Amino acid sequence: MNKDQYIASIRKLNLKVYLFGELIENPVDHPMIRPSLNSVAMTYELAEQEEHKDLMTATSHLTGKTVNRFCHLHQSTEDLVKKVKMQRLLGQKTASCFQRCVGMDAFNAIFSTTFEIDAKCGTEYHKRFTEYMKFVQENDLTVDGAMTDPKGDRSLAPSKQEDPDMYLHIVEERADGIVVRGAKAHQTGALNSHEHLIMPTQAMKEEDKAYAVSFAVPSDAEGVFMIYGRQSCDTRKMEEGADIDVGNSEFGGHEALVIFEDVFVPWNRVFLCKEWEFAGMMVERFAGYHRQSYGGCKTGVGDVLIGAAALAADYNGAAKANHIKDKLIEMTHLNETLYACGIACSAEGCKTKAGNYQIDNLLANVCKQNVTRFPYEIARLAEDIAGGIMVTMPSEADYRDKKVGPFVKKYLKGVAGVGTANRMRVLRLIENLTLGTAAVGYRTESMHGAGSPQAQRIMIARQSNLELKKLLAKKIAKVNESENK
Repeated sequence: MNKDQYIASIRKLNLKVYLFGELIENPVDHPMIRPSLNSVAMTYELAEQEEHKDLMTATSHLTGKTVNRFCHLHQSTEDLVKKVKMQRLLGQKTASCFQRCVGMDAFNAIFSTTFEIDAKCGTEYHKRFTEYMKFVQENDLTVDGAMTDPKGDRSLAPSKQEDPDMYLHIVEERADGIVVRGAKAHQTGALNSHEHLIMPTQAMKEEDKAYAVSFAVPSDAEGVFMIYGRQSCDTRKMEEGADIDVGNSEFGGHEALVIFEDVFVPWNRVFLCKEWEFAGMMVERFAGYHRQSYGGCKTGVGDVLIGAAALAADYNGAAKANHIKDKLIEMTHLNETLYACGIACSAEGCKTKAGNYQIDNLLANVCKQNVTRFPYEIARLAEDIAGGIMVTMPSEADYRDKKVGPFVKKYLKGVAGVGTANRMRVLRLIENLTLGTAAVGYRTESMHGAGSPQAQRIMIARQSNLELKKLLAKKIAKVNESENK
């Protein structure tokens, strides 16, 4: 699809979306929601542009046709590298979350996991999922990959919760499919997706097998509805004539709480049903792919933030100060380190039994561990360079007012030759990325997206191969085990 076709396709859906306690009749044109739709639309627009087709498209190994890379199953380490480069490009173009990464990462995790389930259990999940992928590719769908459950009491297993719906689960098996109930939280781009692709949220034990489920349903399926999540400064988009104060008036992101109230799923769309031993594999593989993703998207947004900080320094007349130069160098160093990790875990990837390619899991976890820290420091330095006026500046309405506007223009002006409005725009963009609506995707998502920091540390510990490292040290030091007796 092209950009316009994508927007038209979302408009046709009968989505059930609640915002501020009200059912939204037209989510596509709602001023708070539309910027996030524009970000997804950019993934379609760039795929139509000749100079970006190498990154934005790929050849499907299932059909032999050209597909959007967001619908692709990685066939080489080159594909994995191009994925990261594509994500950086989109971050640069939107300075926000473009919302298709979770679905792409879910495709690849479920594809390889279902292959191994079938090999052991004699099921037909992989065949079903392959047909589903052909459907997604043929129609160029945006799919909301959904993993995170509300979890309730985190000290209790899914089956031990006071309320069994705290983890999405199977409530009925029928001859024609299953019925599920529960919710998925923090769902990025849920309103802008044609489909929800569900995965379990953690490894399961046998008593939790009803929670070991993976399936796909249309976003407007019966029993599915969404509750829109709040973001800092989000109502600025609803102010009449809002432009400067929004910081990024065209693009944005969103998250939603997605409710599944006794939703029926036909068997041909079920990809895991109580095979609890494989829930952990699916989770771990998805997490690895998504931790790789952050080495691309967060770097692209970082490029914009670094550029905005440099502009703020120019407009403040401080660009030549040595400490400003040093801070911009440090921001660049941190940003490129994130990118290097994303490229490294891609280049070191390997082929799965199913034939698609998996990243190096240790390096992917190192990538995401860095992402939990570096964007915060980049943001801190940007705020430092911007100055306090970024958060005490009068409103756009005051700037445009006949009486007080001239005073705003006069006293908020920086260097000669730069209009006050342009200085305000850059400062609001920095605010947007560090404190406002985009901070959700740049800062807080950097902390909790694709697993919280502790999740990565657990994986790093598990894959660090300390015993091999000990043997290497023993050999170099000429440790003689017989001398220990």
